[in-house]
Amino acid sequence: MSYILALDQGTTSSRSIIFDHDGNVVAVGQKEYTQIYPQSGWVEHDPQEIWQSQIETAIGALAKANLNNADIAGVGLTNQRETTIIWDRETGETIHNAIVWQDRRTSEICNEVRKSHADLIRTKTGLEVDAYFSASKIKWLLHNIDGARARAENGELAFGTIDTWLAWKLTNGKLHITDPSNASRTMLYNINTLTWDDELLEIFDVPRAILPDVRSSSEVYGVIETPAELKGIKIAGIAGDQQAALFGQACFDTGSTKNTYGTGCFMLQNVGPQPVSSKNRLVSTVGWQIDGTTEYALEGSVFIGGAVIQWLRDSLQIIENSSDVEKLAASVPDNGGVYLVPAFAGLGTPHWDQEARGLIIGLTRGTGKAHIARAAVESIAFQTADLLAAMRSDSRAELTELRVDGGATRNDALLQFQADILQIPVVRSKTVETTALGAAYLAGLAVGFWLSKSELAEHWQADKIFFPTMPADKASQITQRWHDAVQRSLQWES
Repeated sequence: MSYILALDQGTTSSRSIIFDHDGNVVAVGQKEYTQIYPQSGWVEHDPQEIWQSQIETAIGALAKANLNNADIAGVGLTNQRETTIIWDRETGETIHNAIVWQDRRTSEICNEVRKSHADLIRTKTGLEVDAYFSASKIKWLLHNIDGARARAENGELAFGTIDTWLAWKLTNGKLHITDPSNASRTMLYNINTLTWDDELLEIFDVPRAILPDVRSSSEVYGVIETPAELKGIKIAGIAGDQQAALFGQACFDTGSTKNTYGTGCFMLQNVGPQPVSSKNRLVSTVGWQIDGTTEYALEGSVFIGGAVIQWLRDSLQIIENSSDVEKLAASVPDNGGVYLVPAFAGLGTPHWDQEARGLIIGLTRGTGKAHIARAAVESIAFQTADLLAAMRSDSRAELTELRVDGGATRNDALLQFQADILQIPVVRSKTVETTALGAAYLAGLAVGFWLSKSELAEHWQADKIFFPTMPADKASQITQRWHDAVQRSLQWES
């Protein structure tokens, strides 16, 4: 019997997951790695540590399952998307740490670009001009690392998001590739023509020579050369993490929608074979490309979702483990009037305000750490509700359910609160690891492990459905208080 391996490279940890033909998890390897904060608003990763953690987890997953490389029919890659790496094509040495999608150092670059080019960029890329995306990060690296621009123009350097970096490392530099779902997050890729765009490259002063080839999301690109334990396995699927989750949730029909609760929260809706222009500051993005057919999605992005729980753990130290938050939050009957807006990296959809800052409001002498914990958990659900409101307005589709996945969905109280304020059922997938599953599906289709999307859809199962129990008027009232807190966050600079 053969299996599919998914390499799931996330913002705080690298994971490798082995799936069987029924889409069941056979083994998991996971390793956290270092978060680097050189100064306020800057977030970096060590690309070599990412690489080492990813291959360690892959080897570990094989060992747990008592399998070897010959048992793996193919490997799919999925990744944190906009995080930017530039390296030397000859030596493979990076010129700087990876600049993470959360990083805000390029806000001023984006502010200047937005003055003249916001509409053009939105039309061509489907994106808002924001430091979130890769283009301004590339520009910063080429302008701030000695000699980088000249080396880039001479073809000596290569740019990639994490998928590109891993494919390069796995093949000893033979593959410099990405797929349309990741390319569409760079702000350099025209989602209408499905090509790198010369006008966008000029705006951000990025040499075409550093860009990877864009291949489909499901095809055999090549085989792994290193490490020896993985040698010979076909690399056959690539998708950005949120598009992979949409695929893993079997959201193959136009209008089907999922929300992933990870470091951030990301809601995607399948909109079919043509991009949809948003009037509510959602982004339009490529979902995937298979056999020459491209499907698109509307996306809403919350920068700080599950990361707010890590903040409670690491910065406030009011919990020891992230899993402790559910019990602590449940120790009080409500939030005690406390609202937390986790705008630690600005606010994403629908505000796109780089200068917004986090706040906690409603504190009294009776406020305790349990109220703050509860407000933190609820902030994840409130931000998600804002995404869905924008999506409903754009697509005019009335959702009958929201499919959810990601680590934070283990928190039943969060999902119940989510259903309450959305006033629709929230459906947790039986397979929580739908991001990795989506990458596995894409790889499996390319190597014939699975034959069609309809076959994949038969595998999807619900684990639990959370139905609204809160009266609609109360849900509306507390959501309005949340919006009042958000407005204060947006007004911070002034």
